[in-house]
Amino acid sequence: MPNESVPVEPAPYRLPRTVEPRRYELTLAPDLATATFTGEAVIEVEVLEAVDRIVLNAADLEVSSAQLDGAEGAVSLDAEAERLIVALPSPAAPGAHRLAIQFAGTINDKLKGFYRSTFKDADGNERVIAATQFEPTDARRAFPCWDEPDRKAVFAVTLVVDDGLLAVSNSPVVDQSVDAGGKRSVRFGDTMKMSTYLVAFVVGPLETTEAVDVDGTPLRVVCVPGKQDLAGFSLEIGAHALRFFSRYFGIPYPGDKLDLVALPDFAMGAMENLGAVTFRESLLLIDPELATRVELERVADVVAHEIAHMWFGDLVTMKWWNGIWLNEAFATFMELLCVDDFRPDWERWVTFGLSRAAAMVTDSLESTRPIEFPVRKPEEAEGMFDVLTYSKGAGVLRMLEQYLGSERFNAGIVRYIAEHQYGNTETTDLWDAIEAVAGEPVRAIMDSWIFQGGYPVVSVEVGSEANQLAMSQRRFRYVEHDDDTRWQVPVLYRAGVAGEVHTGRYLLTEQEGTITLPGKPDWVVVNAGGSGVYRVRYAPELLRALVTDLTNLDALERFNLVGDTWASVQAGTTAVAEFVELVRLLGNETDPNIWSTVVAALGMLDRIIPPAERPKLQSFVRALVRPAFERLGWSAKPGESERDGELRALLVVALGWLGNDGDVQRKAAELHQAYMDNPLSVDPDVAGAVATIVARSGGEAEYEQFLYRFRNPRTPQEEIRYLYDLAEFRVEPLFRRTLDMSLTEVRTQNAPFVLAYALMNRELGTLAWAFVKEHWDEIVAKFVDNLVPRMLEAVTVLSEPSVAADVKSFLKAHPLRMGQKTVDQALERLDVAVAFRQREAAALGSVFDDA
Repeated sequence: MPNESVPVEPAPYRLPRTVEPRRYELTLAPDLATATFTGEAVIEVEVLEAVDRIVLNAADLEVSSAQLDGAEGAVSLDAEAERLIVALPSPAAPGAHRLAIQFAGTINDKLKGFYRSTFKDADGNERVIAATQFEPTDARRAFPCWDEPDRKAVFAVTLVVDDGLLAVSNSPVVDQSVDAGGKRSVRFGDTMKMSTYLVAFVVGPLETTEAVDVDGTPLRVVCVPGKQDLAGFSLEIGAHALRFFSRYFGIPYPGDKLDLVALPDFAMGAMENLGAVTFRESLLLIDPELATRVELERVADVVAHEIAHMWFGDLVTMKWWNGIWLNEAFATFMELLCVDDFRPDWERWVTFGLSRAAAMVTDSLESTRPIEFPVRKPEEAEGMFDVLTYSKGAGVLRMLEQYLGSERFNAGIVRYIAEHQYGNTETTDLWDAIEAVAGEPVRAIMDSWIFQGGYPVVSVEVGSEANQLAMSQRRFRYVEHDDDTRWQVPVLYRAGVAGEVHTGRYLLTEQEGTITLPGKPDWVVVNAGGSGVYRVRYAPELLRALVTDLTNLDALERFNLVGDTWASVQAGTTAVAEFVELVRLLGNETDPNIWSTVVAALGMLDRIIPPAERPKLQSFVRALVRPAFERLGWSAKPGESERDGELRALLVVALGWLGNDGDVQRKAAELHQAYMDNPLSVDPDVAGAVATIVARSGGEAEYEQFLYRFRNPRTPQEEIRYLYDLAEFRVEPLFRRTLDMSLTEVRTQNAPFVLAYALMNRELGTLAWAFVKEHWDEIVAKFVDNLVPRMLEAVTVLSEPSVAADVKSFLKAHPLRMGQKTVDQALERLDVAVAFRQREAAALGSVFDDA
């Protein structure tokens, strides 16, 4: 036994560096009937200095014995530190050794580590799958290991399973044998050198599609029986992504095969395990004939994102969890590049505007955080799996790429991957690689965006000379504070001068700067192309020149103009009436993103306007939206773009709900019934929209219809659509049934989102909040830790002052173990919403008097 008076390691959350793993031989025998497993880890290690004990990670395991080079050691477990200590019978000298550990554990129901997932087969029998989710630090719950990202090693996995079950791991199967008891040993080949969090194994009554050969890499989808026919689209985007990234990174796919595994229960969206990527079913299995365009885009995004990780994350990995943002932000950036190449007509960089805007909402708060921040405890890494990491991080990468030019940026990435493959890096290694190629101050630029929270608003006016633009920057916040934070702002601009268009770029490094044009501008666009992660405030005369002819702006630039204006309304620096006047100019707008921003803003006004005044807002919505909708009609026309379907759905909901349009409501009910009878008879985008309208006005008959479709879905997307729509019903007894279901029938991966939608129910959201309070202990115990904060983000709509005060009081008295930063941000957003209500609600009706 080790001397308990001597600390194991001065850094309490890091393992000693005296012993390094080189190769693991893992043998695990899961018993799905008893939800248990036994295992052995034989680890080739290198001792760097003489030690009398070896310290590694283990949690929730029973370790029965351990031997170093055959000599038995004494084992003890530190449950709090999640460590296994092996005291050696005699000191181990520097050099190569072999550590063997025998252990057992439980296949848990927490959707992390080695866990169980269930589904019902065609005969209604419950079947069990054992699967893994190890990121960030849960490999230690399946086998003892050095569970830190820079302790890379080779893994050779053997799974001992019941006959008839499929076993999947990171590498191809190299051998199988059956013992006398009928157990089948499935041995997989060695992986590349990689981190523990990327190890994966899945065992269960699963089936696979035929492998698609992608330039020598076999690509398959693994799923429960009967769903292989929903795999075609994912195989298509998967093959495209493998080829796209091999070209972009200049290195072939680093694995030997690639399985995309659909799991009925999965807490994350997907996980980039090398060669065995795991997914929620709804993010992998899809029927293109029944799916909305947005649902297809989401599947394409997630598949591309995870395959990008095979290089950026798996082949090259962060040294410690403070760098997880770079894995996720870069994979998000790469997914967008790939999907834009896969389906150019989806205009993926334009649609990304909504995701980036959501990140900027959080980044406008006092409680925002830098994209990268120090991480000590591994669980602190969970704080990086949020909108700032994924969307702001991808946004600043896109901003840099557009400023430098895509070719120089790509060349820098190729250099970075080539220099660091199979290794671990810090964020600055990426900037240095790009800087070496681009010859520009990349590290200085990016440090100002990565290591400090927030973003600037860039003010633009005519300078002291008529041909000059004077720019200044200050931090944008919903609540103004003195703040001298400065960014190095990459500004792309476009100006009309004497009938000619001039473009240029400028790096705003100080508070103020000046751009000189060839002459006096007729109009100017700052943040040209719309890729900048900052807002723009134009002087009145420059703004008038823009809005007089919006054709000078492309779709993303118009989106930014509308979004920047609405943000300033929320901050109290622009009047609601000014925003409404801008919205009136958008009657001919065809971009769904812009309409989405407009509808979301009107929806916020709908929540706070006095009920007696709501008909004025409804009349305004009908006058604004109906001409745009009539141009599209209820069904697709030959030659229309795929995004027109998305816009049609958005306008249907705007008219049917915000506009309270009786004709649309009646047509929606008719089309929804047609969809229930024959889903192919209604455009998929419209089908989703009319279901929402029916739910919001529906009664018991409609509720039972939705409940049946949730329980008997044709596709995973339909299951989710009808589940979440159950929270849209406005009849209290029906609504209460949905709340109760969230803790009984609904899978724990989906239940937090059901409650989130319930909290956002305009009429019954306060009832949902009372339910959350009443069942708080059960919610926290039952739901996955990282999904509870996601649920609580919905409280931002509960802006009636007395309700908001109760929300804040309760949540401050009940802090979460994980994700508290997200909750703090939600509460600050709630403060902003309360202030907005108190400032604007009483006089809001007058804004729409002439609608």
